[in-house]
Amino acid sequence: MYIATLPGMRERTIICSSLSKTYSITGWRLGYTIAAPDITDRIKKVHDFLTVGAAAPLMEAAVVGLSFGDPYYQWLHDKYTHMKNLFVGGLKDLGLRYTDPQGAYYVLVDISEFGYDDDEQFCLDLAEKVGVGAVPGSSFFKEDVKHLIRFHFTKQDDTLTEALNRLADIKKLKK
Repeated sequence: MYIATLPGMRERTIICSSLSKTYSITGWRLGYTIAAPDITDRIKKVHDFLTVGAAAPLMEAAVVGLSFGDPYYQWLHDKYTHMKNLFVGGLKDLGLRYTDPQGAYYVLVDISEFGYDDDEQFCLDLAEKVGVGAVPGSSFFKEDVKHLIRFHFTKQDDTLTEALNRLADIKKLKK
């Protein structure tokens, strides 16, 4: 159930979404809001001060994407599910602790067992000594979180398999 469907909530709800992930155009930074007219007017005013606007060709391409039928979304779901299962399954086989993504295209891995106090240093060592890139989890938290790293898994099967093969050496990073 969506909050906007509850009594009295439609006129008080702002739906905000992005086209970037769904249509694999992450660098374009396109999105939209759906809200009551008075709220939409305020959103437009704020938007005018934050950005000039997306280029016309990008908006036209977005319109094409928004017209895709259900088969596209099923294909996209199946593709992302396959990549997630391949990569997360490999992490499980390696005995790593991770969060099970419920809708994201990345996975957070707990590096507590490796004895690092700094997730940034761990990511540097991981790249240098294991040959796999990750993003420090601290980049995504307001709190002082230093025990998580983030892997992005929307890659070709060969790339994911190679990353998992290299991650088999991750235990050598234990302090």
